Amino acid sequence: MTAYKNIIIAFDDSKYSKAALVEALHWAQAHGSKVTVVHAVYHDSEEFTVSSSRFEKQLRAGRNACEKVVGECSGEFDVDINYLIREGEPHDVINTVADELGADLIALGTYGRRGLSKMIMGSVTASVIPDAPCDVLVVNKPCEDCNGVYQNILIPYDNSELSRKAVQRTAGFIDSSDVSVTLLYVVPRYQEMIGFFKSDTVKEQIRKEAEKIVQAGEKLAGEEGMSVNTVVEEGHAADKITATARELGSDLIVLGSHGWRGLDKGILGSTAERVITYASIPVLVVR
Repeated sequence: MTAYKNIIIAFDDSKYSKAALVEALHWAQAHGSKVTVVHAVYHDSEEFTVSSSRFEKQLRAGRNACEKVVGECSGEFDVDINYLIREGEPHDVINTVADELGADLIALGTYGRRGLSKMIMGSVTASVIPDAPCDVLVVNKPCEDCNGVYQNILIPYDNSELSRKAVQRTAGFIDSSDVSVTLLYVVPRYQEMIGFFKSDTVKEQIRKEAEKIVQAGEKLAGEEGMSVNTVVEEGHAADKITATARELGSDLIVLGSHGWRGLDKGILGSTAERVITYASIPVLVVR
């Protein structure tokens, strides 16, 4: 597994997209990746009547913003960087361009068309991930903190196909044995789910199952040439993931795109959505 080499960056000139841009450019410079900045020109018929002059104004504004940021970044980063402007819904444009260019990573900030409310994930971010043709890096931190370097990585692991893929993907891009990687398995609260209090026998069975799961993850990581730590917690998956990331001082969460109990085609799994919403560090969503 090699590092991402063809990166699409969603850009709307907001501080959220600028943070994603800087984070991804640091990554690209370290790994020799190609970068394409993508800006979508969207007309909201509920806000104004679309006219040719208004459309041209939007195109000019988008082109000027892209030219400016690409010019600035080209002087700061030794990266092959270009930009594209397309008309359409932002999430459709981002995924279409990623598919057309054969991108292996989309980077974007947590924002909607009018910015991000503290309590909800941006509508664009939520819409991109379910149908993305590749992995998605969601950047949840200030631009000045973005450096594309990850030394303490947390991988939520439940032995599903996507969590195994998260382990393999991480092994493909870490550059040093000095990187700390932790696998976290969150035991569901069965008494809340099915209405009974665990007996000692049930507790022992759950403990043994948890041990099997993290041991399987540890074995997989070893086969990929990566040493990992393991942690088992009990509770709500998203809450435990974000809390463990804080406690460990993690700087990246690598997460399968499905929730623990699957993902409807049209919506992002609840676990992934809550982690992206509340984590204060970048989240790499593996497809």
